[in-house]
Amino acid sequence: MADSAEPGGYPRGVKLGVDVGTVRVGVAVCDRDGILATPLRTLQRNAKKNTDVRILAGLVQELDAVEIFVGLPRTMKGEEHASAQMATEYAKLLVSTLLAAGSGVPVRLVDERLSTVSAHRELHQAGMSSKNHRKVVDQVAAAGILQHAIDMQKARGTDVGRRVTADLPPGPPGDGAQAAPAVHTHSAQRILPDMEGYSEPGQS
Repeated sequence: MADSAEPGGYPRGVKLGVDVGTVRVGVAVCDRDGILATPLRTLQRNAKKNTDVRILAGLVQELDAVEIFVGLPRTMKGEEHASAQMATEYAKLLVSTLLAAGSGVPVRLVDERLSTVSAHRELHQAGMSSKNHRKVVDQVAAAGILQHAIDMQKARGTDVGRRVTADLPPGPPGDGAQAAPAVHTHSAQRILPDMEGYSEPGQS
């Protein structure tokens, strides 16, 4: 739950940044005042069972996050191709999972051009060998996405990014509501237990 709303209308509180890849998903978090984004963890992408999406939704609940920023890869010309579509679909899946758990925390897509390139450069400058980059580069990239978002919020005095809505089927005529997708029936109580036994990539 948000501590309060800033004058510009964007929420104050813990926020998450997400860098979506085909193999790994990086996650970052910022403090309640939105000053500094830091790497949090790397999740193994599981497109069949979507365990990583449920773990991420569990982190939102555990950290009491008020907003999530998912990086939207664009070309230098601002075009959106396959990787951008993948990030968009992932964001929609996250929204659906959160809604099924009774959470309406907003998920927003923000431009992430060169975030991974910048992350590799930062790790190199920090003295980390290239072979060790893979373990943390996704969460460092996520921190870059989140830092960019919270900095823009303060600079512009308003919320940033494009809010994502889930592709939900319409409910019965006249009820004025939408039904949650059948594939996402996890309750808030079931999300966090699904995290038990999960190992980071490279861990036993």
